[in-house]
Amino acid sequence: MTTKHKVIFDTDPGVDDAMALYFALAHPDIDILGITTIFGNVTVQQATANALYLTRIAGYDIPVAGGAPVPLAKAAGMPPGFIHGDDGLGNLDQRSAIDAQPESCSAAEYIVSMARAHPGEITLVAVAPLANLGLALKIEPNLPKLLKRVILMAGTVTEPGNVSPVAEANVWNDPDAADLVFTAGWNLTMVGLDVTHRVVLPSSFFVELAKKHNHLAMTTLSHAANFYCDFYKSIRPELGHACYGHDVLAFVCLVAPELFKTQEGRIRVVTDGIANGQTMMDKLNGKIFYPQPGWEPDKPVTHACMQVDVNACIQLIETTLAGNWLKAPLTV
Repeated sequence: MTTKHKVIFDTDPGVDDAMALYFALAHPDIDILGITTIFGNVTVQQATANALYLTRIAGYDIPVAGGAPVPLAKAAGMPPGFIHGDDGLGNLDQRSAIDAQPESCSAAEYIVSMARAHPGEITLVAVAPLANLGLALKIEPNLPKLLKRVILMAGTVTEPGNVSPVAEANVWNDPDAADLVFTAGWNLTMVGLDVTHRVVLPSSFFVELAKKHNHLAMTTLSHAANFYCDFYKSIRPELGHACYGHDVLAFVCLVAPELFKTQEGRIRVVTDGIANGQTMMDKLNGKIFYPQPGWEPDKPVTHACMQVDVNACIQLIETTLAGNWLKAPLTV
């Protein structure tokens, strides 16, 4: 039997976060132990409410711990309601009642306590600004040795950014936390725009899944995806009525790493100025000496995903979400 991947999911749902969450719940090789939330696509309060709602309407009772409300150092910005909706889920007309409350501890505390309880067993999948990981590192400097692996939907190496010509949104939202994470020394994989901009999902993809399941969770996801696709149609009309998968690819990388080609190198993050949020990779991976401080040989390396088998990736997402994974909603 395949041993399940034990996962903590750090997220700011967010439409593509909802796609990723439901893929993870649906995949038989993933066991989500807990969810930690953070500011980004929405406020941390809304992200926590969304994580509780999405899990409960799908029939899953998973712990949710609220995290950082603002970046570690950068001034906080406004959530992009025009992309994900003011509620993060495409401005739902109404929500079913659920009986659920977040954990009493913070996201960072939850990550540290779970890592200490399960040393070497947990993969942390983060698809949001990285302050929760940064704060967890401050609590437990040995966290990189306690976690099995960290997979980030973050950054870009060669693909243009989506919040500036050089920056990806999750890194740009908290560059100080991101640089701390990239230099912490864990087994780190970056699933960035270099691959997420290759995987395009049409709104019809989610409509058909909603028809197949006839379940509140999938009709909610289809509604949210439709709003998300409206946004992308306004800025990238050549895509049609479709959107990028972004966050779901972090979980695809976890269960099907053979679908990706990676490049290894040290990554640092620009923390201010016009290049704020840029993820810079040492593509020579230490083969030459740089007089510029910050690129010393002892800096840890990141495995950056650079290519993806698009058709196989989409097929895996569709097959997984079409499976028999949904349960009766956990309502009041």
